Amino acid sequence: MRIKTFFICFFALLLTFPFFAEDSLPFGYRGIQLGMSVDQVKEALKKDLNFGYRGDRDVSLLPGENRTLIETDTSKNAPYSFLDRCWFQFYEDKLYTITLNLRRSKIDHYSVFSSLTEKYGNPSSLNPEKSEWKDDNVIMSLERPLTLKYTDRKIFEDLQSKALVNKSAEEMARDEFLEGL
Repeated sequence: MRIKTFFICFFALLLTFPFFAEDSLPFGYRGIQLGMSVDQVKEALKKDLNFGYRGDRDVSLLPGENRTLIETDTSKNAPYSFLDRCWFQFYEDKLYTITLNLRRSKIDHYSVFSSLTEKYGNPSSLNPEKSEWKDDNVIMSLERPLTLKYTDRKIFEDLQSKALVNKSAEEMARDEFLEGL
């Protein structure tokens, strides 16, 4: 009888769990939000020592039009931070991807995954390499070994549709292999 009661309570909790999760995903991390301009992100990075931002030497232009990248490294300027290296990628002067490598000596994958699941519910997709949460505006992913990404979904999907390129021979061979399983 106890086992039956336990399972009933357990499944009832699983069914109600999504109602306690937050409705929308965060649009960024700390004071840095997707959609900010390069100058706004620079100012926010200067104010938050956890990122180890050193100024304009951390900024570069990426190949292709209207793409800028800010890369920070906390190893010298913020060794106490939970962050390790971070990348902030812009398209047409709007931040559309935040990539945070977390310091594995201070935090572990399971703790981050558990916290995200508690706050935002179960991921929309899950595989051994990454867990991914999505809403209408944001794609948030936790990748192994320990990288957290925030992506502006609309800009990302727009860039993907513009970059429709034929699959490489390796991608086609992979697809063919998987179809034969």
